[in-house]
Amino acid sequence: MAGGARVALSAIRFYQRRVSPLLGARCIYVPTCSEYARQAIERYGLARGALLAARRILRCHPLHEGGYDPVP
Repeated sequence: MAGGARVALSAIRFYQRRVSPLLGARCIYVPTCSEYARQAIERYGLARGALLAARRILRCHPLHEGGYDPVP
């Protein structure tokens, strides 16, 4: 795994452990958007994983249904 992907995964883990618990459960998806991003980067690498995560985050709003949406 390249260095950029490791940095991104570390940032996601930091968010999941330190920031997310302070905000409370808000995600309308399963898995959560941060978990989706982690899985996508691990599976596809930083470039494609970040693109998939960005698309997912753009769909994460109150007007969208949400639900189960695994990494392809």
